[in-house]
Amino acid sequence: MSTFLLEIVTPERKVFAQEVNMIIVKGVDGELGILPNHIPLVTPLRVAPVTVKQSGKDHYIAVNGGFMEVRKDKVVILAESAELPEQIDIERAKAAKERAEKRLASKKDHYDFKRAELALQKALNRIEVFGRK
Repeated sequence: MSTFLLEIVTPERKVFAQEVNMIIVKGVDGELGILPNHIPLVTPLRVAPVTVKQSGKDHYIAVNGGFMEVRKDKVVILAESAELPEQIDIERAKAAKERAEKRLASKKDHYDFKRAELALQKALNRIEVFGRK
């Protein structure tokens, strides 16, 4: 089965760089499956797990927004932040989820609501990826 190089990069570090068979991401317009030799494209990504199919196994990476660039033999995800399951502090993620839910329940101003909503999405993403490892 053919492969392509997947790189997931944040402003701080390169999180992942390996040959993979397929990835599934959530773009702003829906879910995308990328196979080797996919047509070139650039798309913004939602806060969601990236599914990586590699040698018959599925792996999950928590990606918190960003952009994906698909080239003929390489896919680069430039993410605000990204974590492998073993890097996720599950207690911290659960605490962040609770804080965000409390902020959302208080319904202060619009700016706080948007920030809390994004924080909740990120926490749920991290908890989901941790649970799939």
